[in-house]
Amino acid sequence: MSDEPPIPPTSFSAELVDALNQSNPKQLRDIATYAEELAERKERETHREEELDQDEADERPDDLPDGVPAKATITIKEINDNRYYYWQWRDGNQVRSQYKSPVSPDE
Repeated sequence: MSDEPPIPPTSFSAELVDALNQSNPKQLRDIATYAEELAERKERETHREEELDQDEADERPDDLPDGVPAKATITIKEINDNRYYYWQWRDGNQVRSQYKSPVSPDE
């Protein structure tokens, strides 16, 4: 082991480096343990989010356009005696719609 002090990563803020430099060996070991556990937890959360995103992509209908979430449903709107299909979904307190196609006269 070298007698030279370790060089902190450049991604560390000056405040973090100062706090670490002021810590005693036990605190540094506790910090290291906590940091490792926190990193593992965040990696698991990221992995879960990626799985959920993939599941949503797998459930996405083939004709669903970009920008329309998988939870959208198809509704029919009548405008000037013409009927049209729209994708419709809730976005917070708002209901969003996006045009899909005209309703065929047979329907």
